[in-house]
Amino acid sequence: MRIGLIGTGRIGTFHAAALARRPEVESLVVADVDAARAADLAARLGATAAPSVDALFPGGASGSGVDALVITAATSAHAQLIARGARAGLPVFCEKPIALDLPGTLAALTEVESAGTILQLGFQRRFDAGYAAARAAVRSGRLGRLHTVRATTSDPAPPPAAYLPLSGGLYRDCLVHDFDILRWVTGREVTEVYATGSDAGPAMFREAGDVDTAAVLLTLDDGTLATATATRCNGAGYDVRMELAGEADQIAVGLHARTPLTSAEPDGPGAPDKPWPGFLERFAPAYEAELAAFVDVVRGELANPCDGREALHALRIAEACELSRAERRVVRLAEIAGA
Repeated sequence: MRIGLIGTGRIGTFHAAALARRPEVESLVVADVDAARAADLAARLGATAAPSVDALFPGGASGSGVDALVITAATSAHAQLIARGARAGLPVFCEKPIALDLPGTLAALTEVESAGTILQLGFQRRFDAGYAAARAAVRSGRLGRLHTVRATTSDPAPPPAAYLPLSGGLYRDCLVHDFDILRWVTGREVTEVYATGSDAGPAMFREAGDVDTAAVLLTLDDGTLATATATRCNGAGYDVRMELAGEADQIAVGLHARTPLTSAEPDGPGAPDKPWPGFLERFAPAYEAELAAFVDVVRGELANPCDGREALHALRIAEACELSRAERRVVRLAEIAGA
């Protein structure tokens, strides 16, 4: 199998290395708008560097032999690259999001569905062992009737100021992972949200019209209540957790020796010696697993575990949160286009 990868930044470099280790991937071709960066990565991995992104598509120097595409380019390029891959008849793996708005997302999905090709989205938490175990516990009935879910995503430090206007905001960029995994673990749909946020931290958030901390109350279609919180300013470390409470039992995802959490109890555990510094370290096995799944999907050995419509559902929740924060009211998902 010959796979083309577009985008050789931090996550692209990680994915390229993971693909290079897969025995099924006989050849890896990497491309970037910065051709020198692509060439440097290719040299380190023993891969091939394409002279341009265009070279990976039919008519280009490398396109005719590519069996699938992995897109880890800048978010603004995702929708266009997905559409080009679909028109070329290529299976595509793309990091979230498809696009930062609903029209762009729907247009790309239309291209994929019209072409009858495969689009797998990079929601890596679906491949994390803890979240998978939580899903199994909920589906087995072990927790009894689920009544409360609490999810949190906390970054240890804010991103560069230049990133914020391009990110889509805290709900679309960060909490969208919690919205996706909430649906996946519980098997339920969100019917309404109430969201609020604070920009009391670094001034760059106010300047970008974004918030550095957010909280959302979500009601699921069976009456289960869920909260999702996020912050860009968690100095203790990278913290991603989910708690699920039912009438019979409750469990937590993300409790680990490296969870950046210190007990206030006199006899409780202290601060971890080596807290998670970021998402790549925390979810490295999950990232590996989602790419292994994509290879199996391309080989026809596995059904698509996270297609583009899943990304649309998560984005609609994020859009509802943005509307709720702006108008300071409960927003029903039925109000958001794209269902």
